[in-house]
Amino acid sequence: MTWSQWFIFILIIQVIHGLGTWKLYIKAGRQAWEAFVPVYNAVVLMKIINRPWWWIFLLFLPIVNLIMFPVIWVETARSFGKNTYLDTFLAVITLGFYNYYLNYAADVTHVKDRSLQPKSGSGEWTSSILFAIVAATIVHTYFIQPFTIPSSSLEKSLLVGDFLFVSKFHYGARVPMTTIAAPMVHDTIPKLGTKSYLFDDHKGSNSWKNKLQLPYLRLPGFEDIERNDIVVFNQPADTLLDMNDFHPDRNYYKPIDKKTNLVKRCVGVAGDTLEIRDGYVYINGKQNELPDRAHLQFSYFVQPKTNQFNPKFIKERYDITDGFGIINNQNTYYFSAISDEALAKFKNHPNVVSITPNIKEKGVRDPNIFPHHPDYNWNVDQFGPLYIPEEGKTININLNNLPLYKRAITEYEGNTLQVKGNQILINGKVTDQYTFKQNYYWMMGDNRHNSIDARAWGFVPFNHVVGKPVFIWMSWDGASPRWERFFTTVSGEGKATSYLIPFLILLAGWIGFSKWRKHKKANS
Repeated sequence: MTWSQWFIFILIIQVIHGLGTWKLYIKAGRQAWEAFVPVYNAVVLMKIINRPWWWIFLLFLPIVNLIMFPVIWVETARSFGKNTYLDTFLAVITLGFYNYYLNYAADVTHVKDRSLQPKSGSGEWTSSILFAIVAATIVHTYFIQPFTIPSSSLEKSLLVGDFLFVSKFHYGARVPMTTIAAPMVHDTIPKLGTKSYLFDDHKGSNSWKNKLQLPYLRLPGFEDIERNDIVVFNQPADTLLDMNDFHPDRNYYKPIDKKTNLVKRCVGVAGDTLEIRDGYVYINGKQNELPDRAHLQFSYFVQPKTNQFNPKFIKERYDITDGFGIINNQNTYYFSAISDEALAKFKNHPNVVSITPNIKEKGVRDPNIFPHHPDYNWNVDQFGPLYIPEEGKTININLNNLPLYKRAITEYEGNTLQVKGNQILINGKVTDQYTFKQNYYWMMGDNRHNSIDARAWGFVPFNHVVGKPVFIWMSWDGASPRWERFFTTVSGEGKATSYLIPFLILLAGWIGFSKWRKHKKANS
């Protein structure tokens, strides 16, 4: 829905609330009209149910409000003497319409200054769990989100098995667009394997479920995405049921905030002209210089001298990423990801005849590479030049460059586009120019031959950006912990420093102080 449609929807909810509670407001010593005034009615209601005023904010936070509304319905019933398990059940199961019974049929009296302490142990546990979920959901949605590295695309910088804290506030927290969803999970409920949100996968934007989506809104951040930042984002191509069948036509299956989370390095920002030569990125004509913690990796063909060559031993000795294989039963091995540092050591091995980089030739088209058009003979190693769109900037569009920007204009910016002969029509009007509404970015893996990234699906719009990884709090290599990576920063220069020992010292100090304070309070 648009913001105006949401405004009308909220007004309707306010009327429903007013009709179901105005007599209760009067019984609580308030005026009937106070039940109908948006926001103000919530301020008054908090006084009636003897709860703090800041609960109002929780009622307007997407996802959090799904927890808070049942709490408010139950609290309203209890404020008028309805404290039984049946009253609680009816308040929740009727989606708050139990208030209509209290308002019009029941003989109830407002309990002023009622006790807020739970009447039973189970009630206390329920209350504690609910507000723990609320607090965790707020932190998860607007401040810090945990994230696990699933692939080797940023190997050496981020390893498979790293557990990250991803900052939402660096680039500005994105308000959830999917309003009805389970808290603190992404697109699937763990163990159950079912969808975690209310959305119609097949009926498109006309479905009533899809109309409950909020328009895109992001809170202000305190920094912009910079070149070479590592960024977590929703994969733009995750709009299909079969990810292996991606093509750039318009298609809806998932809301933006429920698309698959990915982590890559932003090698090109809005306004840059990007080109890839022999696997190396060039920005505005100059080779991109990566941070010292970044390690590019390419695939190589290795020919050994003898049959005694042990590729598994070589992989472990030289810290070579990913797998290896033999080519057509020949005496040639394929290593999918060798860094420059490993190559410098590996090439001098006495049992190696030659090491040949697996670099694609210029002009050889790969149909799986953006923009998936026969006029562009690009591949993973030879790509571009390509202008990355910038918010507010206008470009000339024609039939030649339209394949590059068609998806951005239609899918990401919500326009209709038609081609009639030599004419391009956007929103029904003939044009040869387009002004972009948001910034775009080019996200790639450092593991250049083993990373599905922007070379496959193109630009990443800013509204798909989730956050910035800032901290590795835990890291596992299979079943073994990588202690040296516990509590290390993601960015920075030089070898990462672990802050695990200082953290454990502070934690032990805090636990000791808390016990001392508790003991002192008990003896006072």
